[in-house]
Amino acid sequence: MSQSPPDLADLAGLAARLGALTTTPSVLAAPEHDGSLDAGPLSGIDIVVKDLIDIAGVPTGGGNPDRLAEATPAPRHAVAVQRLLAAGARVIGKSHTDELAFSLSGTNVHYGTPLNPRAADRVPGGSSSGSVSAVAGGLVPLALATDTGGSIRVPSSYCGVFGLRPTHGRVPLDGVLEFAPTFGTVGLIAADGPLLQTGGTALLETTPRAAEVTTLVLAEDLLALADPAVAAAVASATQPLAERLGADVVRADLTRGRVGEWFETFRNRQMVEAWRSHGTWITARAPRFGPGIEQRFWTAARTDPALGEAADAGRALVRAEIDDLLPPGGVLVLPSAATVAPELDLTGPVKDDLRLRTMQLTCVAGLGGLPAVSLPLAAVDDLPVGVCLVGRPGDDELLLAIAATITPEEHR
Repeated sequence: MSQSPPDLADLAGLAARLGALTTTPSVLAAPEHDGSLDAGPLSGIDIVVKDLIDIAGVPTGGGNPDRLAEATPAPRHAVAVQRLLAAGARVIGKSHTDELAFSLSGTNVHYGTPLNPRAADRVPGGSSSGSVSAVAGGLVPLALATDTGGSIRVPSSYCGVFGLRPTHGRVPLDGVLEFAPTFGTVGLIAADGPLLQTGGTALLETTPRAAEVTTLVLAEDLLALADPAVAAAVASATQPLAERLGADVVRADLTRGRVGEWFETFRNRQMVEAWRSHGTWITARAPRFGPGIEQRFWTAARTDPALGEAADAGRALVRAEIDDLLPPGGVLVLPSAATVAPELDLTGPVKDDLRLRTMQLTCVAGLGGLPAVSLPLAAVDDLPVGVCLVGRPGDDELLLAIAATITPEEHR
């Protein structure tokens, strides 16, 4: 993976066109090596870091100018940043995020909307909007991001790149602005599958494994939540992937008609924890929020904390269903998002419907604390569609190995 990093001056114009970063590209954190390009698996790789994740000496604003105004420079790197620096990566920027991670669209009323390089008239997806724009637009090949309810998987799908949401707890959240810690993870967005595996191996402090897959399980009840064309594209992409992996394809009903119940369990806990994380500050500061973000936080303020307790039983239920459904080496297959990237000017009610259907898909991995990857293997009308693979707890290495088998010719 060793290579010479680009001259940052050459990246300034591209960064400005993408609108992905909070500042002009500059070295915010240098790799932990002696200058040798062979010092780590990510040597020569530039990364950007979502503005929820601490970089020593840099304030973390969380996508909100009032939060940034009160922030002080971080005293140390987040654990996730430290691990990638130890592997040889160089941090060249903070990437924009939806305000306090409370959106899946990627639009930010304060800082603008980072470009979706695959469709300039459509949203990039969020909340990891800057990270995905930077990778899909060729500014960097790898980016740190976070995923609670789909904030890596959804933008990866919309922009046609690779994304990893690790098993909950495998990457410590030290140095990450809290949102809903029961579901929150730190993961990666990457330009290709082999780099996702290399970066994921460093982030997880693990070793690679082979893609020994026995079964791909198409979740028919979850496919039904997506637009018909998206569901068909994901199902169509599954068979050739299985053939190459030497795996069987089976169809199953994961939730047994309880997808709405699972989503409500996830949503209630997310709302309770979002207000627990930020409610005191919001009440005292009355910060400026975009209309959608403000509405969600006030919904969170009115959510009965007792409703959040059901998430503990919900996680056990999801894990039990996954354990029953997936044999060793088995992987669940579903759309990464319910639709292709929505147009920038969608109305509120339409956006709300898309958000609901997508979060019913993404909440499965969140509620179960399960690992997931989004692979750019499908398309609808030349717009990318992510194929999401969800594994059993701890099967991150298996999912990364699958991603590493994807060739550039297979990207859609």
